[in-house]
Amino acid sequence: MRATVFVGTSVDGFIARRDGRFDFLPDEPEPHGYEELMSSVDTLVMGRNTFALVMSFGSWPYPKSKRVVVLSSRPVELPPNQNVEQMSGDPRDIVAKLEAKGAKHLYVDGGDTVQRFLRAGMIDRLVITRVPVLIGDGISLFGALPADVRLHHVATRTYPSGLVQNEYEVVR
Repeated sequence: MRATVFVGTSVDGFIARRDGRFDFLPDEPEPHGYEELMSSVDTLVMGRNTFALVMSFGSWPYPKSKRVVVLSSRPVELPPNQNVEQMSGDPRDIVAKLEAKGAKHLYVDGGDTVQRFLRAGMIDRLVITRVPVLIGDGISLFGALPADVRLHHVATRTYPSGLVQNEYEVVR
């Protein structure tokens, strides 16, 4: 099974402002690989805060064919008639459960969740798109790690709006 992080950040490495807003991200970004990623994943894994953000969109943004796993140790109200479940625990155990249920490619989303999965060695690929803005403070994509995470550079892509996307494979 593979686990991919696909995320946008400010040039100074923040995924959101301290209050959770990400108003610095482009409203209408040009195509930069999200659709291709979504066609390749079968399961989205996100934390409680990211799930709350998704629920604020008004309509469910994912097709029913995509399993969505919300990570939380507290009860979460899940939307009816969607392919959504709640899990908690160590990322290694979560990945093992999902793999046993047939998952092949995870999209791991949300700051804390990405950090937990990185620390557990459960991320295979990082696609980080930097937006040409400095916000000075906010929620960092990366937190403390118990050891270096070595990366192999796969590609760098630039876009007319100024987005710069770096893709890496995690070296095991």
